[in-house]
Amino acid sequence: MKIFEPQIKEVNGLRSIYCRLRKRFVNLTPEEWVRQNFVHFLIEEKGYPEALMGNEVQISLNGTSKRCDTVVYNHQLTPRMIIEYKAPHVSISQKTFNQITRYNMVLHVDYLVVSNGKKHFCCKMDYDSQSFQFLESIPEYCEL
Repeated sequence: MKIFEPQIKEVNGLRSIYCRLRKRFVNLTPEEWVRQNFVHFLIEEKGYPEALMGNEVQISLNGTSKRCDTVVYNHQLTPRMIIEYKAPHVSISQKTFNQITRYNMVLHVDYLVVSNGKKHFCCKMDYDSQSFQFLESIPEYCEL
């Protein structure tokens, strides 16, 4: 496993962390710490192409603007995975899954992932049977 060594600095009096997907420093919150570590894991350990991932992806849902924490795309730029992050002290609950499921009403991805940095849940959608299956681990990019 490659060790994640984040770039952290103070910007306008706030601690900030460099986001390799957005190519800029962002406010270092507990949720952002989880995001940057998870993105690093996906790229370095699971083979996810950095160029096919986006953070804070804006969608329109029922006339309101929402943001998906991270979206992973295939080479045709079709969304394949939505990832929702919570701070490490936040338990992953049904409410978290309800949130990511609402986002999926717009994007229709094959995989939904939720992580608080301590626990990760990944489920594969089956639209034919209108069901989903929890996976043992996060799939490699080539398995999407």
